[in-house]
Parts: sequence; structure tokens; C-alpha cells
Amino acid sequence: MTTLSAEHKELIRLDRVGLSYSQRKGVFSHEYYQVLNNVSFSIFQGETIGVLGRNGVGKTTLLRLLSDIIRPDTGRLIRSPGLRTVLLSLQAGFIPSLTGRQNTLISGITLGINKRKIESCMNEIIGFSELGDFIDQPVATYSSGMRARLGFSIAMYVDPDILLIDEIISVGDEEFRKKSSAFINERVNSNETTVLVTHNAQLANTLCTRVIWINEGRVKMNGNPKEVIKAYLEA
Repeated sequence: MTTLSAEHKELIRLDRVGLSYSQRKGVFSHEYYQVLNNVSFSIFQGETIGVLGRNGVGKTTLLRLLSDIIRPDTGRLIRSPGLRTVLLSLQAGFIPSLTGRQNTLISGITLGINKRKIESCMNEIIGFSELGDFIDQPVATYSSGMRARLGFSIAMYVDPDILLIDEIISVGDEEFRKKSSAFINERVNSNETTVLVTHNAQLANTLCTRVIWINEGRVKMNGNPKEVIKAYLEA
């Protein structure tokens, strides 16, 4: 197994990564849709990376690759040994039939956190999420904003090596958006690593140390936030 260089604190490397999905076309035939094509970049310790792009260009698929939920069809995706990632997404991560409390325990244990530690932080997690008595209701009954608040609360106390955020920061009320932005700012200032998918160019410019522009499954531009955002908006 290939490992990453600890000297440069490289956490993940994508080397000409490609991924396609099979789509049914008629009763007996399928066609393949290329979601990501020849994608190459690295993620280093302490970066806050913004991922910009229109809907359907492969941003969410990229996060699912980085979180090790799916694997690429072509190329190499190399992860630092023992790397822990958390993907915050409205479409992934929770079991709808279980309560918020149960999902919190499962999320922590899945990420290798001791059950006793998660239980000891439960009141703080519930407090940050502002869910109150809803913490003992099935997640299926939650609004998108409630799921977002719970996901952020768990991530705060689990403290992953890389936090992956899929548009979830734009969900919920103004108070939650301020709280979640402050949380990301704390990670930036404490040398933690975050990858943020967003359509909000101003947010990316404020929070991110690097921005990657994805277009039609390829990396169109990768670098200084102001330069990438300017090109993205002009396009």
C-alpha cells in the first residue's frame, strides 16, 4: 500500500482519479456517465478548501470519495494511514429510523471514539444543536436545518482529521449559519483541515485558504481563493 509523506503533512492525494455511474437506457442496455475525470490534487494538514461549481458537476461525488464512502474507477486516491473523516451532508450519515441521540452514539463509535466519551459529551452536543427534546425523536422527523445542526454538533466533539461539508452550512436560520461559520473559523485558526462545498463565493473567500473549481467533472482551476472565485464568477 502506498502511503503519504508525513514530512509535508499531506493527508490525501488524488492522482488522475475518475469515476462513472451506470445509467439504465432502455430495458436491456446501460450507458455510463462520467462524473469525475482525471482529477488530481492534494489536501494538506491545516487547509480549509472550498469547492465551487454548478450543480451536477461532481462536487458531492468528490466528497464521497474523500470520505471513503465510494472508490474511484480509475487513478489513485491515497489516504494517510488512520485518517478520520466526517462528511456533513443532508443526504448522508444518519439512520432515519433512529433518534438523534442514537445516531450521535453510532456516528462517534463508527469514527473510533469510545462510547463512554461520546456519552459524556452528549449534553454539550445536544446543547449546541439546540434540538432539545427532539434529540429523542427519529431523525426522519427532523427538518433539514435540524439535521444540519445535529451533524455540526457531532463533528465539533468528534474532532475528525478532515471535516467534509456538503452545502450544509447554507441550511437553517441565520443564527445557525453564524454559529457554523464560527465553528469553521475555529478550525482554520487551530490548524484543522476542512473541505467545504458551497455555491456561496463570498463564504468561500472569507473562510477558505484555497479554492478548487470543478467543471464537468474536471478541476478547472485550483489555487488562491480570490483568483479562482474571480474566474468562476466571470465564467
